[in-house]
Formats: sequence, structure tokens, C-alpha cells
Amino acid sequence: MILKRILLFLGILLSVLACNRFNGPDKPKNLIPEDKMIDILIDSKLLTSANSSNKKVMRDSNLNINTYVYKKYNIDSLQFAESNAYYAFHVEVYDSIYSKAIDSLERLVVKLKDIEAAEWKAQTKKEEEEFLKSQAKEKDSIVSPPKPIKN
Repeated sequence: MILKRILLFLGILLSVLACNRFNGPDKPKNLIPEDKMIDILIDSKLLTSANSSNKKVMRDSNLNINTYVYKKYNIDSLQFAESNAYYAFHVEVYDSIYSKAIDSLERLVVKLKDIEAAEWKAQTKKEEEEFLKSQAKEKDSIVSPPKPIKN
């Protein structure tokens, strides 16, 4: 009987202690502001994408994607990890941050596609002009029949 009470007491005590941990991480003293966190996530995603598609270019430029973002935003990996853990626990805030980052990336994609379309249009127009010039030169170079010589 006493053993059951001790086990019950230990179970309740462990449950209370375990539930106390669900308050989440404390707010870090050097918490990265939300707007800066959005920019960090955007740059991280862009660098990760660039690294996966252009490994040689990234390697040749001696760009270390792990430290570039930290240097750019004047943070360290611990500060990022603590801020990320804090925001990740507060799902509503983290979802807002991530949504804003994704929206910004989608706007960048649209802008890039517009630029590519404009470049393609300009290149096509240039090629058409060159073709028309070459056709005009060809037409001008066709020898017309000789005129009779008058005596």
C-alpha cells in the first residue's frame, strides 16, 4: 500500500515537472526582431537554393553559406538558434514570420520572371532586327542584269 502511494506521488510529481517544461523557452535577451528574422530566413533560403544549383560558383567565390548570413546580420549561431527555438515554440508568431518570408520569396520569383521575359523579348527583337538587316543586305547584293551599252 505504501509502495502504491509512493509511486502515485512520484507519478504526479513527474507529471507536474514535465508539464512545467511546456511553458517553452524563455525569451532570449538577444532575441532577433521579427522583421530581421524574416530577412534572415529569406537570405538563408536564397543561399540554400543558389548553393544547390550552382555549387561550383559558390565554391569558387569562397562563400560559406553557414557564416554569410550571420556576418551580414551581425548575429551568431547561438543567437539564431535561441531566437529560432523561441519563435518555433510560439507557433502563431513563427507562422507569421514564415508566411511573410514565403510571400517575399514569391514576389522575388514573379519579379525574376518579369525580368527574364523582358530580356527574352529584347533578345528576340534584336535577333529579328539582325535577320531583317541581313535580308536587306542580301536583297541589295543581288546583281541586277547588266544594262546594254550604248555606242
